This record gives sequence, structure tokens and C-alpha cells, in this order.
Amino acid sequence: MNISSGEPQAPRAVKASSARPMTGNEAFARGAWEAGVKVGAAYPGTPSTEIMENLATYPASDLTAQWSTNEKVACDVAIGASFAGVRALTAMKHVGLNVASDALMSMTYIGANGGFVLIVCDDPGIHSSQNEQDSRYYSRLAMVPTLEPSDAQEALDYTKLAFDLSERFESPIMVRGTTRLCHTRSLVRVGERREDAPKGFVENPDRNVMMPSNARASHPRLLERERNFEEFLNDSNLIRWEPGDTKVGVISLSTPYTYVKEVIPEASVLKLGCSYPLPSQIIRDFAASVERLFVVEELEPLVENEVRAMGLTIDGKKFFPRVGELSPELVREGFVAAGVLEPEDEQPGFDVTDTPRPPVMCAGCPHISSYLSLRALDARVMGDIGCYTLAAVHPLRSIDTCVAMGSSIGNAIGLAKAGGERRPIVATIGDSTMLHSGIPALIDAVYNDVDITVILLDNQITAMTGGQNHAATGKTLRGDRVHRIDFVDLIKAIGVKWVRRVDSYDLSAMLKTFREATEYQGVAVVISDRPCVLDPVKIRGERMEVDAASCVACQACMNLGCPAIMWSDEWYDGHHKVRIDPDGCIGCSLCAQVCPTNSILAISN
Repeated sequence: MNISSGEPQAPRAVKASSARPMTGNEAFARGAWEAGVKVGAAYPGTPSTEIMENLATYPASDLTAQWSTNEKVACDVAIGASFAGVRALTAMKHVGLNVASDALMSMTYIGANGGFVLIVCDDPGIHSSQNEQDSRYYSRLAMVPTLEPSDAQEALDYTKLAFDLSERFESPIMVRGTTRLCHTRSLVRVGERREDAPKGFVENPDRNVMMPSNARASHPRLLERERNFEEFLNDSNLIRWEPGDTKVGVISLSTPYTYVKEVIPEASVLKLGCSYPLPSQIIRDFAASVERLFVVEELEPLVENEVRAMGLTIDGKKFFPRVGELSPELVREGFVAAGVLEPEDEQPGFDVTDTPRPPVMCAGCPHISSYLSLRALDARVMGDIGCYTLAAVHPLRSIDTCVAMGSSIGNAIGLAKAGGERRPIVATIGDSTMLHSGIPALIDAVYNDVDITVILLDNQITAMTGGQNHAATGKTLRGDRVHRIDFVDLIKAIGVKWVRRVDSYDLSAMLKTFREATEYQGVAVVISDRPCVLDPVKIRGERMEVDAASCVACQACMNLGCPAIMWSDEWYDGHHKVRIDPDGCIGCSLCAQVCPTNSILAISN
């Protein structure tokens, strides 16, 4: 990478010790560190979580790395650091960009002082998300140049380059990852860190203050920046023309580029390292050099449509799926359907039946008792984003809706205001999600005097993304002890008069407290309080076992959905008895509390 010119160059000769296996997320973090980033801020979200976790492994003397309350706050922190003239990074998953977009839309008008880079990780195939959003739409909406690495080496190189380009064009730069890139490991050549003196804050209210008169003047500059960046791309090594058979030309980018090279290596390929803006002149020249032109891209036909708008004849989503994650197999099928490749000979098949493995909560998850109690109360439950969303499936079946981070309370308010609901209206929300975006909705509930119950599922960690700290854990990303938000004090300060904290493992107390909360007229909040069983280490109490002689196969314990409870080989009155896997049990005792025959007993560890 030639830092001075901002151009990716051929890899330099390096010692073996400077090459190491890295995931894409590790490489993103390494690239930011090598680029001299001073401030990094993020909110955890799969598949982007490990970027900030890895950035925090570099010395605190080099940089600040932090978890922020939500993605907009993280983006604002990075913007503030850019104002100060240092290089700043914010990272998030695709739906997190929705939250940060308000600040981004103004920052793109203002431009960058210190290099300002967003790494946004999409989730084609919806491995761990509520939608399959294509973040490239945001690059066009915000007019933010977007780099598209296709492997871990490029993740490092493009992140470094993004900071250079950000300062060169005084623009935010987006680097887009996907689940496959983020979590796939490959060999990466690493370099040293650069250190630049801070530029300092530039006093320029006409540029920095986005009021209407200043924004009107900034918009033409934004259009000029777009033109200048496209001119740069037409002469940039970010766009790589790989000559081959002129009968077929393929424009591709990101991870699908690697599939194209695997499936049809003889084709001419135009690899785009940037998906916005597009280098129109190179694309026209490439199209003129081949007989038939394709675009292979994941999710939406953004590049395809823009190339077609240039007046060029092109094929894309006619042969390659618009939904889900691409693969070498799908890319091959597309070229076969297009008549470019011959079908492969059928291979002998195997008679294989997949074992159903529905997602379930962990054994001893403290959320189980909450949803078991809500089902017993026949409540109408507005759910939220977190591990507890699994309560929507069998056997708990206790969540009626789930929209987005922090939506549950607002959804409950709307349901209550609409009238006609005879069941108790309940919103369930996790501790990290409450801080992320639940607090404004809770304020709204109090302000508008709504009759709802809020169950705050406080497992004292951001469990759904692997156990990250937040403001109510009292620890920072680096593990430093800091002030710990007290939920009871916070909720009372908002104006909620009915607040109770209850032990999640005391099922009778849970049911009694939930019933009282739903009978209260106004906003009631119950804090279901137990730490996640997996953080920081797996928590174990006295393990439980089933007395097979007294078990009557009522299967009440199966309603917990605990993966440690399973069918035994013994029967009673035509029904399976149950047993408990001693290795899976963590000793929460919920099964013993629901057993009507006292057949589940604690055993000494």
C-alpha cells in the first residue's frame, strides 16, 4: 500500500513472522491500527462485533476503543474525534447503520478533518439479523464513497486506504464487510503503525454547523467531491481489470468476486474495489472489450442497474439470486442457466436426513422464567432484539412481535392507545437494548400515561453478541471499572412509580410480581434480575436429576425449553419420561419448581 498516493500496490516482500492468519474482522481492526486511528467506537452487533473487540487489544497508549450506548452515539463519538483532527473509526452491522444514519447524513455535508471511516457489515443470508438490508443504498443516499474488500488482506489494506482517502477528499469513507468476509480466516501480511500529529480543531462554522444556509452551500461541494472521486477511481488500482476470454466479461466485487474466479477463471473480470461511485469510463471500456457482460453481486442489483443506466447491455439478477448469500455453487448455476458453462455431470447422491436443531435458549437462561410466567398470564407480548427473541418459538411461544432494537415499548404504547386489546399488554426488553434505544420509549410511556407493563430482562451483559459490557455493567470494553448505571434509579427518575426487582430463578415470585404489574393502572416495570449463565464463565449451581421411579411423564418440565432436559428410554402410561443431561445442567432449579411430583432433585457437584 502506497500511503502517499493512496494507491494499493503489489504486496511488498515481508518476513514470515509478519504474515498471520486473520479473520476479516481482525484484519479490519489491524488496518485501523496501522493507519494510526486514535479513537474507535461501536455498538456490538453480529457480524461486526469483533472489530472493536480486536481494536481494544492494541495498546491504550495508541488509541481509545470503546463500546457506546448505540450506533448513533458511536458515530457521533467518531465524528467528534474527526473534528479534533485525529483519525477515527466507527463500526456497526447493517441495521446499526439505520441508527447512525441521521448523523452520517450531516457529516457527509460537513466532511472530515481527521480521517473518518465507517466499517459496516452486512448479513446476506440473515444469519443473525432481522432483515437482509443492503447498506450500499446508504452509500448512494449519503454520497459516501464505499470500499469493498473481498478477503482479509484487502480488509486490512482497504481500511488503511480509507483513512488516506477520507483526508484526501475530506469525506467520510465507508468500508463494507459481509458475514462471510468478517468471519472467514486467511493469511494476512501486516505492517507497522503510522503516527500523525493531530491536526487540531478547525474553526469554520460555515462548514461545521449544519444550518440551512450552510447546508445549501455544502451540497454543491458534495456533488463536486463525487465527480472528483470517480475521476480518481478511473486511474486507481482499486479497480482491477483482469484480462481473459473476451466472450464473457464479469463485473464483480466483495466476496462474490472470489466465487467468480473459482467458477469461471477463464473469463475477463473487472474487480470493483469500490461500489460507490462507479468508475464509468473503465466500465464502458471493459464492456466494449467483451461479447457478453455480467454483474455478479450479492443482494440488490445496484451495480447492475447503474451499469444498465450507462446504456450498456448487461445480465445479472436474471441468473443470480437477489436474496441470500451467494456461493460458488450458486454462481456456477447462474452461469449454467445463462448458457456460459456446461452443466456438471451428476454426482452420486447420498441419502442423508438432517437432524432438526431448532435454536433454543441456553440451559438455565434467566429469561425462561419470565416468558413462562407471561404465557401463564396470557399476556400480549411485544418483544425486542436479543437472545430472548427465541421465546417466540416452541415451546415457550410467548412473544407476539419483534421489530427492531428498542421497539418493544413503543409498540406496546401504540397497541394500548389503539384500544380493544383484552389481554395485559407487556413489552420485554434486555438491559443493553434498554440503554440502546428503550429509554426514550419508556419516557414516552410515562409522558402519555399508558397502561402497560415493561419487563426489563437484566442479565447484566450484552449476551446476544457474545457477552460485551455496557453502561449498566460497570465495566468498559477494556475491562476498566467505571460508574454503573442503576436501573431502578434510572427508571424512577423517568417517572415510573411502580418498579420491582425480582430473582429470575424464583418462579413463584416471578409469576406473582408479573401478575401485580399487569394489574397496575399505568406504567409498571419489573426487572428480572439474574446474570447470563455464560458470562464471564459458565455459572453452575447444584445439578439436577430426575427420580425415574416417581416421574409420571407429565412433561411439564419440557415446557421450559431447556436443552439439558430430554426424553429418557423409560415410559409411563404411554408417554416418555424425561432425564437431565448432567453436563448440560447448570442448576437453575426451574425444572424442579414446575415438577408437580417433586421428581427432580438436586445432586451434589
